[in-house]
Amino acid sequence: MARPRVSPQPEVPGLAARRIAADIIDGVLRRRLPLDEQLSGKSAHFGLPTLAERDRALTRRLVATVLRRLGTLRHLVGGFLDKGFPAEAPRIETILLIGAAQILWLDVPDHAAVDLSVRLAQADRRGSRYAGLVNAVLRRVAQSRSSFDANDASRDTPAWLMARWQKTYGEETARDIAQANGHEPALDITVKANAESWAEHLHGDVLPTGTVRTLAHGAISLLPGFVEGAWWVQDAAASIPARLFGDIAAKEVCDLCAAPGGKTAQLANAGAKVTAVDRSPARIARLKENFARLKLDVETVAADALEWQPGKQFDAVLLDAPCTATGTIRRHPDVPWLKSENDLGVLTPLQSKLLDRAVDLVRPGGTLVYCTCSLEPEEGEAQIAALLARDPRVVRSPIAAAEVFGHAEFVTEAGDLRTLPHYLPDEDPRWAGLDGFFAARLIRKDA
Repeated sequence: MARPRVSPQPEVPGLAARRIAADIIDGVLRRRLPLDEQLSGKSAHFGLPTLAERDRALTRRLVATVLRRLGTLRHLVGGFLDKGFPAEAPRIETILLIGAAQILWLDVPDHAAVDLSVRLAQADRRGSRYAGLVNAVLRRVAQSRSSFDANDASRDTPAWLMARWQKTYGEETARDIAQANGHEPALDITVKANAESWAEHLHGDVLPTGTVRTLAHGAISLLPGFVEGAWWVQDAAASIPARLFGDIAAKEVCDLCAAPGGKTAQLANAGAKVTAVDRSPARIARLKENFARLKLDVETVAADALEWQPGKQFDAVLLDAPCTATGTIRRHPDVPWLKSENDLGVLTPLQSKLLDRAVDLVRPGGTLVYCTCSLEPEEGEAQIAALLARDPRVVRSPIAAAEVFGHAEFVTEAGDLRTLPHYLPDEDPRWAGLDGFFAARLIRKDA
């Protein structure tokens, strides 16, 4: 006699989103996988497409909150563990971090945050015996919430990075940077035209940079104007370097290391004849898709910029060099946990070589803009000082405050651009700040 079929029990709502969030966090902290790769593209977590949009948004917010406030969470939760996080069951630490993040910063009832965390622990092969510990610790987190300053982000920057910022910018500014990085940023977009009109459509504001800033709810691709190609996502600070060329209509411009393409789109939208170069064929393919949506005509080249031979020079060259990206932690909270001080030793020689190559590609009388999304002086100010010392063909073209919308604090004494994450303050931290960027404008002398 055939056994009657037993229908599987439906999974508790919200559990899958938290399980996938735990997988992604483990991917960053234990397997050193970049967050963006786990959230989108061919390397994205296989479970994300199975979630409803609301649960996908929850997963992303859980991951970002844990990574953004990792130091604080580890300190708080660790204070309730007599023997520390269980070394033989590393998933328990991740579960505790996710549970505490929900209690402290997400609009999740305490009982739901605790219950779902316990269920995650029970399902873990090595961590199931710690389910009771998870329950007890998270209840203590909830009880201590009133005495906890959830806005203090001083512990959320690794010691090596904070020490560097203190040395470069001073203790007070270093604290301000760390504090700015502790808040989830708004969505910044660059529009092709009519910024005021699009700000109204998107319930946002127009920043001094011309950027439209809004709070995104749900998939960005569903926002008005995305499909039509009216705008693209780009941090306010990232939009400044391409503006430093001035009027580039009809000029031949080379964009080296062009991906993800926001600056390329700016150049093309301003009427330049743009050649976008990137060494990754996959990134070039993605650029082509974006430019097709934006209806912008750009020549794309998949090549190593150090080896590429175009057979001509350009009126202008933009070099957005590979860097440690420590200025983008607001938007990429995995950066401080994936990068180390040793990365500078690998990246700075490459930046120097790319700068030398960029100078070769600029015609005499032409303009070179070098930029990085890094707060580290070795990748910005020091690179330009070294280039000017070794190559008499180029001179600095100082940036005036008027070129950066009157924000004199954006300009260094030498005349370069330097933005910091706590600039553009606002009473609502969701509307404040911008990425940390460096940019220098150089002119190649006439022969």
